[in-house]
Amino acid sequence: MNIQAPLLILLLTACAAASGGESPPAPLIRCQAELDRGVLPADQTQTAIVKISLAAAPPPPNANRSPVNLCLVLDRSGSMGGSKLENAKEAAMEALSRLGRNDVVSVVAYNSSVETLFPAQPLTDVAQVRNLIQGIHSSGNTALFGGVSQAAAELRKHSEDQPKGMVHRMVLLSDGLANVGPSSPGDLSRLGAGLVKEGISVSTVGLGDDYNEDVMTGLSRRSDGNTYFAENSLDLPRIFTEELGDVLNVVARDARLVIECGEGVKPVRTIGRDADIRGRRVVLDLNQLYGNQERYLLLEVEVPAFPDQSEIPLATARVRYHDVFQQTAGQHSASLWARFSSQEEAVSASVNPRVQQDYYFNQSAMAKEEAIRQWEAGDTQGARRTLTTNSLLLQQASTQYDLPELNREAENLRQKEQELETLGLTKRNRKALKTEALQESQQQRIKRHRSSSP
Repeated sequence: MNIQAPLLILLLTACAAASGGESPPAPLIRCQAELDRGVLPADQTQTAIVKISLAAAPPPPNANRSPVNLCLVLDRSGSMGGSKLENAKEAAMEALSRLGRNDVVSVVAYNSSVETLFPAQPLTDVAQVRNLIQGIHSSGNTALFGGVSQAAAELRKHSEDQPKGMVHRMVLLSDGLANVGPSSPGDLSRLGAGLVKEGISVSTVGLGDDYNEDVMTGLSRRSDGNTYFAENSLDLPRIFTEELGDVLNVVARDARLVIECGEGVKPVRTIGRDADIRGRRVVLDLNQLYGNQERYLLLEVEVPAFPDQSEIPLATARVRYHDVFQQTAGQHSASLWARFSSQEEAVSASVNPRVQQDYYFNQSAMAKEEAIRQWEAGDTQGARRTLTTNSLLLQQASTQYDLPELNREAENLRQKEQELETLGLTKRNRKALKTEALQESQQQRIKRHRSSSP
C-alpha cells in the first residue's frame, strides 16, 4: 500500500502560493509529530515511540504580558524558625517586586491554623504586603492542606471577574510533614487535580530534609505546576525567581492535546506524563504553556505488520488552547506518517536522535522512581541494579546516537547508585531522586544537564 496523500498536500500548498493567496498567521502554539525512526521494519508487528511536541512561540513584540493572580502560601510552623523563615520571607518579598499594579496578590500563612495575611487584591501597595510578610513568626504544627485550600479560595475571588487570560498560580512553601488535617499524598493529589480544572496550578517548594516529597510532588504534578527541592533556605531566592520567570511568561492556557491513532495502530502507554487513553484516542490536558518552551508527550504505540514500501497514516494530533494575548481560541494540528522497508540499513539510518534523547531521559526519570519503590520494599540490591542498568543504557545510547547529554545523565545515575551503596536511601537523596524524576517527566524549564534543545 503506497499512500500519496503527502504529495497531494505539497501540490495543494504550491498551488495556493502560486495563486498569491496570503499565508495564515503563524500559530502561537505549534504542534509537531515525530517518530523514533523515520522508517519502520516491514512485515512485522512492532512498537514505536511517537513524540507529539507543543512548541510555544515567544510573546508577540510589544505585547503586554498576561496579568497574574498569585497566592503565596508560606509555612510558619515551629520548624521554620531562624534563618529558614527569614530567607523565605526575603524570597517572597523579592518575588513581589517583579509584579505590577495590574496583578492580583494574596498571602496565606499556616501552622496549626491558617491565616490570610493579605486577601486577594490588585498589588497597588507593595510596602503593605512586604510589612505583613516581614511580621510572620514561626510556631506550631503544619496544616498544609488547610493552607492550600485557603489559598485556592483567595485565587477564586478573581477567577471570574478578570480577563480569561489571567494566570492563576499558587506557590506553596513547606519544610515539614503535614500533620494537621488531610495529609496523605492521595489527599493532596486529588486537591491538585480539582484545582487544575479551575485553571489553578500549584508550584511546590520543599525546604530541607523533613518535608514529604510525595505529598508535594503529587500536588504540583496533578495541578500542572512546578516542583522544587531547596536543600537549604539560601536556595529560595533563586527558586522564587525561576518560578516567577515561568509565571510571567505564560502565553497560552487551557491547552488540550488530542491524538488519534491510525487504523490498526494501538496506543499502549504514555511515557513520563499521565494522559487518558481510550481506544485509539489519547488526550492530554495542560493548564499553562510558557513562551519559548517545548512541552511534549511520548506515546508508545503498537503497529501492525505492513509490507515493504508501504506508507500509512500513523497518527494525527491537534492542540486547542486559549491565547492569552489575543483572548481567542487557537489551534494547530500535525499528521504523522510511517514508512516501511525490508532494508535494515534504511531503518537504522532513519533513527531520530531528538526523540531518542527524550525517550531515554524519561526512562531515567522512571528508573529513579522505581529505585525508590524497590529500596523501600526491601530490595536494596534491585534498586541499585535499576540505576546501574539504566546508566549503562544511557551511556550506550549516547555513543550510538552521538548525544553527549545522555552521557552526563548516565554519570548522574551512577552517582545516585553510589550514594545508595554508601549512604542508603537518605532523606536528601530520596528527595533529589523524586524531584529530578518529576522535573524531567514534566519538562520543567530547570534542567540539571540539558540544553534547551538537543
